[in-house]
Amino acid sequence: MIASAGERAACYARGMSISSTATRMAQRFRGFLPVVVDVETGGFDWERHALLEIAAVIIRMDEEGYLHPEPVISAHVVPFPGSELDPRSMEVNGIDPDHPFRFAVPEREALESIFKPVRAALGATQCQRAILVGHNASFDLGVINAAVRRTGHKRNPFHPFSAFDTVTLGGLAYGQTVLSRAVEASGQTWDAREAHTAVYDTERTAELFCRVVNRWRDMDDACRRHAVGP
Repeated sequence: MIASAGERAACYARGMSISSTATRMAQRFRGFLPVVVDVETGGFDWERHALLEIAAVIIRMDEEGYLHPEPVISAHVVPFPGSELDPRSMEVNGIDPDHPFRFAVPEREALESIFKPVRAALGATQCQRAILVGHNASFDLGVINAAVRRTGHKRNPFHPFSAFDTVTLGGLAYGQTVLSRAVEASGQTWDAREAHTAVYDTERTAELFCRVVNRWRDMDDACRRHAVGP
């Protein structure tokens, strides 16, 4: 049984009540809560091509200040009326929009299934806004913004233009900008058979983001200890 957006939001709020750890998340990114997002679409034009799948991972902080990914939230999406599907994109993502077991929902419902738990997490962490984390994040954010405009959604928790991009972070930390190579360089495994699904790509991107930020934290702590001396 798949939990509704409301049930997921309530579970998140219960599991992450306001605490010093939660409020430290707000301090870490200037009031932003990182939420990793990946979308699968019918092409590269977010105004014309259909949004087919969306997944998100909310990032939490533990008592020692390290970041960890929460379980993934996802939805399959019914192509919006008049949308197009580029055969080349469909070949890559392997999605059959008419498959009966997709259990796809309309765009607005899909957005709300992601937005509601994110809004609950904002309240729990005392963050002001969610910031999208993605691999080539401008594309994912553009798709989300276009879907918000089409559906007239009024409660989008994401910042409309700021984002964290793991292309840049992977290049900085590991010298790799391709997601699969950056993931492997970070010490994770990569399964090419699972790639290009929103759930898998989001989970791997979330792990990559957490590892880069946590690595920076360790390096910063080491520099501080060195500066202070014995």
